Amino acid sequence: MKRAIIVIIVLLVYDVSGAQELDRLIAEGLSNNPEIQQFEMQYRIASEKVNEVSTIPNTEFGVGYFVSEPETRTGAQRFKVSAKQMLPWFGQLTAREHYVTALAEARYEDIVIAKRKLVASISQSYYYLYENKSKQEVLTENIALLKTYETLALTSVEVDQASAVDVLRLQMRQNELEQLKQVLMQQYLAEQTLLNKLLSRDKDIAVTIIQELQMPSEDFDVDTDQLTLHPELIKYDKLYQSIEQSELLNRKDRSPMFGFGLDYINVEKRPDLTFSDNGKDIVMPMLSVSIPIFNKKYRSVTKQNALEQHKINYQKQDRLNRLETLLDKALKARISARISHTTATKNLKQAKDAEDILLSRYETGGIDFNDVLDIQELQLKFQLNQIEAIKAYYVQTSIINYVIQ
Repeated sequence: MKRAIIVIIVLLVYDVSGAQELDRLIAEGLSNNPEIQQFEMQYRIASEKVNEVSTIPNTEFGVGYFVSEPETRTGAQRFKVSAKQMLPWFGQLTAREHYVTALAEARYEDIVIAKRKLVASISQSYYYLYENKSKQEVLTENIALLKTYETLALTSVEVDQASAVDVLRLQMRQNELEQLKQVLMQQYLAEQTLLNKLLSRDKDIAVTIIQELQMPSEDFDVDTDQLTLHPELIKYDKLYQSIEQSELLNRKDRSPMFGFGLDYINVEKRPDLTFSDNGKDIVMPMLSVSIPIFNKKYRSVTKQNALEQHKINYQKQDRLNRLETLLDKALKARISARISHTTATKNLKQAKDAEDILLSRYETGGIDFNDVLDIQELQLKFQLNQIEAIKAYYVQTSIINYVIQ
């Protein structure tokens, strides 16, 4: 229930159409991504191994022909046919099935982990595209604004209230912004290729990006207890359980195996004698037992299993530490993004007020275009800071969702 609430809150922090588009991209990625399909195939292979290990040993058949026929009282032996079947000790096959099943369950967590990572990667790529697209729009607006300033400067030059240098500086500034816009367009195409390949589709397919993302009014609460349910940690639990099943199997392997068989020997009749058992074939049922007398191997496996369990515990603790660090960094970075956005919004308002003051001077006959360029540069800086802060907020949210969702 808590997970569902978190997801709903996250979806409400931006436009519904944008949320639907991102959800559609994620669903497409989960269906088509080859890495996910690879892990699913590995899980299916591991699951199928249960059928492999649940079979009894092969039945042994033998045929022999006596080159030198031994003579017996009832006749000469011609050939021998034998069959033998070994059977595992009671519960050995079940223990083997449980072990392989435990390994398959650990493989399943690889699928869950890969899906979480893919969702985070698609979301982050989407937000990077949003950042790039928004910056291009801001640059377009600023280039248009500079063209307006250029027109004012040309008018001022005609009445000797500005110099041609002011016009050239405004034009050079436009060139700089146009260059930055062209660079952003190439970066956008590269990021779009990345996103399309995450979805396993053609790199040139256009991605629909939300028009505007808003900074949420408040952050949703994060339940750090959910961290213990992360699939990366659950995988270690299942690996630990597989080692337990391995030890149970090792104990079963120490048990003896027993088998049963049948020997049939063909006997030829003696032509020189007449009696009741003349030429009577031999049928001999057999029972065999295989006992692991030299069991040093099994003691070694027990020690290895114990060491493997200690290793898994250390790996799980190390991964837990890393996830806690990742979560804490994401939470702090999200707070920093909100602070940056608030500051940029405040500064942008003040820069616009300064711009209004400068433009009001134009009506009275005096304007300093150096100040105009400085204010325009500040405005652009604060607008870009706003966009970067919003992108950072949502990227960090995707990381938080990866850790605790």
